[in-house]
Amino acid sequence: MLDRGIGSEVTFLISATEVDKRRSFYKTLLKRTDVQVFDRLDSGRAGWEEEAGEIVRRHAKKRKLQFDDDALDLFVLLTGGDTRQIENELEKIDTYCSTGFQPVGQAGVPSAKSKAVDKTPDHTPKTATPRVTVDLVRELVPLSRAGIIFELSNALAVRDLELALTLVRRLLDQGESAIGILLAAIVPTIRNLLLAKDLMEGHGLQRPHSPFQFISAINRLPPKATEHLPRKKDGSINAYALGIAAQDADQFETDQLIDAMRACLEANLQLVTT
Repeated sequence: MLDRGIGSEVTFLISATEVDKRRSFYKTLLKRTDVQVFDRLDSGRAGWEEEAGEIVRRHAKKRKLQFDDDALDLFVLLTGGDTRQIENELEKIDTYCSTGFQPVGQAGVPSAKSKAVDKTPDHTPKTATPRVTVDLVRELVPLSRAGIIFELSNALAVRDLELALTLVRRLLDQGESAIGILLAAIVPTIRNLLLAKDLMEGHGLQRPHSPFQFISAINRLPPKATEHLPRKKDGSINAYALGIAAQDADQFETDQLIDAMRACLEANLQLVTT
């Protein structure tokens, strides 16, 4: 069929896990047709959060949904840039918003950054663009292990001890080890808060309204100022995590964060030697 050629009125769609561009099949496609490849977003690649955020905004705009910044951060993490899951979860949120109910936090997991409100039907006229809050995302989108760790990091950053302990207990109940929780959630959060605090104090960076503002500020710094920052596997700065931390770094003194890092070291030693 391909050798005979495909007419301009035909759209030939191939759905596959991966396209091997070295194969003769793909090379034949290039010769015979106008090829467009839509690769799945790689969540292990630097900057995937920004790209995923744009995908979510674009799909949400079609449904006339407006995300709060913290709600978008959580939604991006929980959906991982998977367009099918993004669309499914947005459809769920859109349907929920159309009923006129207001979101509440999950049972046993109140919001770290906003207060839950009463789930009472709202009979007031709806706005053209429903607002998607972090509570709504937390209630409707399945909370994975990564989501719980993200929420634990947020709870630590806003100094919500009760919520942090609740989430630690949930992770332990799911079979996570204490050392795993320490190294996957607590240490990175304290470290990022300390690094963000140091950048803000040492280079005059302002508290950002969103992580992306802080990413832009980091990118404008000289290489010498960023050479100590944590990197991803591809060697790029893990700026998104620092941007999230920078939103709450002003709640801590530098000495407090240094003491917290020392406490993490002590806890690490006790966990691995007992």
